[in-house]
Order: sequence, then structure tokens, then C-alpha cells
Amino acid sequence: MARKKQRGPETATIESVSHDGRGIAAIEGKKVFVAGALAGEEVRFQRRKRHRNFDDAELLEVLIPSASRIEPRCAAFGTCGGCSLQHIPEDDQRAIKHQTLVDSLQRIGNVAPDRWLPPLFNDEIDGGWNYRRRARLAVKDVAAKGRVLVGFRERHAPFVTNMFRCEVLGHPVDGLIEALSDMIATLSIRSRVPQIEVAIADNAVALVFRVLDPPTDDDKSKLAAFACEHSVRVLLQPGGLDSIVPLDAAHIDPALSYRIDEFDVTIEFEGTDFVQVNGDVNARMVSRAIDLLQLEPHHRVLDLYCGIGNFSLPLARKCSYVLGVEGENRQVARATANAALNNIDNCEFRTADLSKIDGRESWMHEHWDRVLLDPARNGAPEIVEQISAIAAQRIVYVSCHPGTLARDAGQLVGHHGYALEAAGIVDMFPHTAHVESLAVFDKTNKKE
Repeated sequence: MARKKQRGPETATIESVSHDGRGIAAIEGKKVFVAGALAGEEVRFQRRKRHRNFDDAELLEVLIPSASRIEPRCAAFGTCGGCSLQHIPEDDQRAIKHQTLVDSLQRIGNVAPDRWLPPLFNDEIDGGWNYRRRARLAVKDVAAKGRVLVGFRERHAPFVTNMFRCEVLGHPVDGLIEALSDMIATLSIRSRVPQIEVAIADNAVALVFRVLDPPTDDDKSKLAAFACEHSVRVLLQPGGLDSIVPLDAAHIDPALSYRIDEFDVTIEFEGTDFVQVNGDVNARMVSRAIDLLQLEPHHRVLDLYCGIGNFSLPLARKCSYVLGVEGENRQVARATANAALNNIDNCEFRTADLSKIDGRESWMHEHWDRVLLDPARNGAPEIVEQISAIAAQRIVYVSCHPGTLARDAGQLVGHHGYALEAAGIVDMFPHTAHVESLAVFDKTNKKE
């Protein structure tokens, strides 16, 4: 069978923009999604991936630009897959994300909130840059480039982007990409370091190097020199998470930590723990979620998917009792330690796989006035199915995927008697298409 001939570069006018910031052109009855193109622009593009009903394309040149287009700050923008919206003003980015939430709730959940919450974001000057305190950087020794590449994967390919700095990574790691590349190139295991976990805390910066072979003494000396020169901590991960050790095993550093000042809470974490990537926006999100729960001092709150206590511990400052439930023992242990660190004795934590609950769990049948949900991208379908057993009047749902939020919202409203009182976006990841959001469900406001 003859192979279909590969098309060369094409030209088209962009008709609209998708939820993730890709321009949409219609060519011979088929949609083509052009990454980086804006509505009204005339562009040259190259199709990269073909599908039955649409194609994905790479932007080659903007022939007639939109008046709203701005110059991306990052030199790697367009190649790097870390950001996709740097060519769009931040207000317009948030408008796209808001519309994504609107469309998802309507199309998937067949619901709409009684009111829309104003978007949450860092409104300080340059607040949308250098915000990432957690990241996983890929590493690849590429002879053809003459260097070890350190950075995010490319947008249209699984390769590591050839980049020299990153404008969304927090300080000082934003300016350490080239230095990391140069240092790793001097190691005997330069081809055996596949990734670096970045953790930027309030009190320190940690870099966790995944190593497939043991570093030599000379390698360790070079890593130590890098750590000293750039005031960062270096840790090694030869295997699973339990294998992580400091480069200098004899020296014990204080735990990484961040503050949520409004609630007088300090949260300690390890370099590979999940923490919200944007510290300032996280603090604002926690504050809004607690306001939306409308807590009274006597309330008992169930915090599901609680992690290391990001919501649980601030909640405990405002009510009589909080129970946090999380699926990973390591995170439950960390959350328990964080409660003790903050002298909080009205907050407990339990381990439970929330994807496998069946309604017989004892904690589900205790009295709960409020529930906070903060699930991963797949949402909380199992919890929603059993929500009647919990019987809380009010739920605040923190979502990192509008599609699964919409699905769960449809169930809560359509089958469990809740009203969707309010919803809105949280711009946790500026310059990316990632949509974080908050939704509030209440029994008392359910319309007849």
C-alpha cells in the first residue's frame, strides 16, 4: 500500500483559538490545530500529527499577526513544551481558561454555577514569571548538540529542549539551566542522569539527581562544588523514593518548608513531595477555599486527598476538628509531623485508597459539616458516588482538570441534591494551558 505523501508547509487564516491556546484553521473540511497561532492571524504551518477528524501542526511563521500578540519572554518558546501561552497577554490567558471551565461544566456536566468567582492569580508586577517552585527537568547527553541538554520536553517531540534558562522556574534555578548542563557534562555518569527534581522552598533549594549508576568520588566533588557555588542542596536518587540521600550523607539539613502566613502554618516537605507549584497563588487559594466553606468554630471538616496538609492545617485553625485522608503512607506521615510542628492537636490523618472506597469506611459515617476535595487529574468519582454517606452540607472542590470537575459536578448536582453555588479559575500555572479551579456545592441552596 502506498504511503500517503507528506504535505509541505501550508498557509491559512486562523478562525478561533482552542482552550489550550492553539489556533484553529479549517482546511478542506478538516480542523487543523496550530500551536502558537491566534485568531485572525495568517500563518504558515507544518502538519505534525494526523488524526481522523483533525490534525496537529507546528507554527512556522506568522505572516499577518494579531493585534493582541505579544513577544514571548523565553527564547525557547515554541519549541519547549513547558509553556504554550507566552504570546498571549495574561488577562487574555485567564479569559481562555475561564471559558474552558465554562464550556466544560456546560458540555460535560450540564451544569452552571449560580455565580462566577473572580480569577485568583498573583497580581504583583511580574507575578506570572519565576513562579514554579516544583519541576521535573529532563536530562539527555546529546552528542549532535555538543552538550548535555537540561530542561522540559519539546512541544512536538519527546526530545529534551535545547534551552539555556527558564523564565517560569523560580529563582535561582531559572538561571541555572546552562550551569547544570555544563556541570553534568564533566561527570563520568553524564549519560546516566535522566532527570532532576527541583524543589524551591522558602528556606532552601533542593535538586534531586536521578542517577542510574553510582557517581564516582570525583563526580561527587563536582556536584558538591556546584551546590556550594550556587547555594543549593544536591541529593541523589539511585532507585525509588526511599533511596534518596543527601550528597553528603553525614550532613543533615533542615527540612524544606513553606509558610502560609494568614493561618500561621509552616509546612515541611521533601524534595519529591507534591506541593502546589505556585506558592503565592497557593496561599490565596487556601484562603479562598476556607472562606467558601463558611466555617463555624464547631464544624468538623473532612479533607480528602489531603497530601501533606496544605489545606488541613489551615482548616484546623478555623474549626473544631479536621480529618485528612490520603492514599500514600509517606504523605500521611509528613502531614502528621506537620500538625505536630505547628502545635495543631485538632487535626488527624489516615491512609486510605480513595479510588477503592465502598462506603463501609468508618470515617465516612462520622458527622461532617464540610468536605474539601483536592483530587488528582482523574477527579473524585468514587467519593462522589459515596457522597450521600458523608452527608456534608457544603463541599469545596479544588480541581486541576476542568473535564473531571465537570463530570463530578454533574453527578453532585444531578444525582446527589447539591447546587453548584459558585466556580472560578485559579491561575496556578501562568503561560501554560493548565486550568486549576474551585467549585462550591451546597445542599441548602439547591433550587426546587
